[in-house]
Amino acid sequence: MQRSMGILGTKWKPIVIWVLRERKARFGQIAASIHIISRKVLTTTLQELEKDGIITREEFKELPPRVEYGLTERGLALLPILQQIAEWNGTYCTDELHAHATENAELG
Repeated sequence: MQRSMGILGTKWKPIVIWVLRERKARFGQIAASIHIISRKVLTTTLQELEKDGIITREEFKELPPRVEYGLTERGLALLPILQQIAEWNGTYCTDELHAHATENAELG
């Protein structure tokens, strides 16, 4: 459990995996899907997910250079878990609860 949480335990990793669930994507496409993430944090997140074997990074020798990110078998295996989290979120994370959590984060 500790190793799994080390892989998924950041704010952005599950979100990046969720963005890549349907297709491979370029850095800019991922950034546009998660518009509130900084470029630096996204770069670090992608590097860590690649190191952990959750995503692949494929470079194309073109001009301009192109890089695409996609899920590995290990990454695809996480999708049912993330789907359950998304369903739980829809059921239990009401607007009132979200506002309370945001307020606590700002105060804390």
